[in-house]
Amino acid sequence: MTTARAVGALSREAAEWYAIDWRAINRNVRRLQVRIVQATKASRWGRVRALQRLLTHSYSGKVLAVRRVTENNGKKTPGVDQEIWDTPEKKTQAVHALKRRGYQSQPLRRVYIPKSDGKTMRPLGIPTMKDRAQQALYLLALAPVVETTADKNSYGFRQQRSCADAIGQCYLALKSANTQWILEGDIKSCFDKISHDWLLAHVPMDRVILQKWLKSGYMEKHVLHETTDGTPQGGIISPALANCALDGLERLLRDKYPAGKRLKSLGGEKPCVNLVRYADDFVITSKSKELLEGEIKPLVEQFLQERGLELSPKKTVITHVKRGFDFLGQNVRRYPNGKLLIKPSKKNVKTFLDGLRRTIKAAHGVSAADLIGQLNPKIRGWANYHRHVVSKRTFGSVDHSIFSSLWKWARRRHPNKSPRWFKPQYFAQRGNRDWSFFGETCDDEGQPNKVWLYHAKSTPIKRHVKVKGEANPYDPAYETYFAVT
Repeated sequence: MTTARAVGALSREAAEWYAIDWRAINRNVRRLQVRIVQATKASRWGRVRALQRLLTHSYSGKVLAVRRVTENNGKKTPGVDQEIWDTPEKKTQAVHALKRRGYQSQPLRRVYIPKSDGKTMRPLGIPTMKDRAQQALYLLALAPVVETTADKNSYGFRQQRSCADAIGQCYLALKSANTQWILEGDIKSCFDKISHDWLLAHVPMDRVILQKWLKSGYMEKHVLHETTDGTPQGGIISPALANCALDGLERLLRDKYPAGKRLKSLGGEKPCVNLVRYADDFVITSKSKELLEGEIKPLVEQFLQERGLELSPKKTVITHVKRGFDFLGQNVRRYPNGKLLIKPSKKNVKTFLDGLRRTIKAAHGVSAADLIGQLNPKIRGWANYHRHVVSKRTFGSVDHSIFSSLWKWARRRHPNKSPRWFKPQYFAQRGNRDWSFFGETCDDEGQPNKVWLYHAKSTPIKRHVKVKGEANPYDPAYETYFAVT
């Protein structure tokens, strides 16, 4: 009995990790973040720095940071030191090792991932677990400040905000017939080009720690490369740093072109200038093309130049709303009947269907049930993304294209059988829908069960209620608002 207890006994570090009261930990961190918000709103920056230091040195903050990096999708991906924290003992040791004094960041491990076009590759820097935890810790203290000072219509990399909110704001900005022109802005290599000097001078956090992250460099093929500008794509804190750099553009435009102000250059008309930004992609609306070309675009270029950034000449275009434009995978256009409609973009639909066709084509020896298991999450996820806009007809078209691909898959699987034979093997009536693709599997008791392909058209269209522009998840004034929504 004694031996059995000794073998099964928990180590001191493991017992400490399992004994953590996460509700109390979250409450402690939340309390400090609320105080940071209040100090930020009062512009008491000395108080902000003191509270940030208190949070980054607290046990609660360190525990929450370690928990984040050991429970997210990258928890099994090591940095240059090939170390991961996969046991409670390692997690507890990591908590006690998170200290500012003596901390030195390590180079990032450079890997490449394909871009959305499937042809070019995007560089990604993977920090070590310790660097990730330090970034997560300091992000706990930085995020309340960033949220409090952020542009109202910035939606990327922010809590409680989504692409659907950005698209909803596009609709609100363009539904008026006076708003006719759009500047589609794309920042060239945003994460790779942000000025280190600007970040160090303006980001409200510990500058010594920030400089260590920015200057840590990266390892590629066992060679150390220096980093002179940009934030590491793949770092936990990088999106917040990018938002810090780009916030302020909306305020700049609003101060120069207030909502009710009429311009002599427009014949006494209102300029209808609005900005909607998601990460480094943005659109700016206006009454006239000349205002966008002659005043607003140079203003944006100057704003970005101060931060070491520039617009991409190829991707930055000025478009009339009747011609339409693509934003975040959806097409926004005012049709001849005067209605402004937002639909899934043709490019987004093509990319989605191409991916499904590759999955179906690669499923040579895969059963119908297993193929459905691969397809359903993709179809459901894509349909849920587009369910807030005018998508029903597109959903029907997508379902038909998927059916055609699955019919070819069935014929290729049984080349010597007639359609009359394999139709009942893979397609059947379900409810009022005929030709529904299905597969058969067995449950734990060996009983056969049918699994059915998810139809995009079965996704109900539900209009999205846009988040309030001034809503802040760290501000107690909006606690009830976010609890309800």
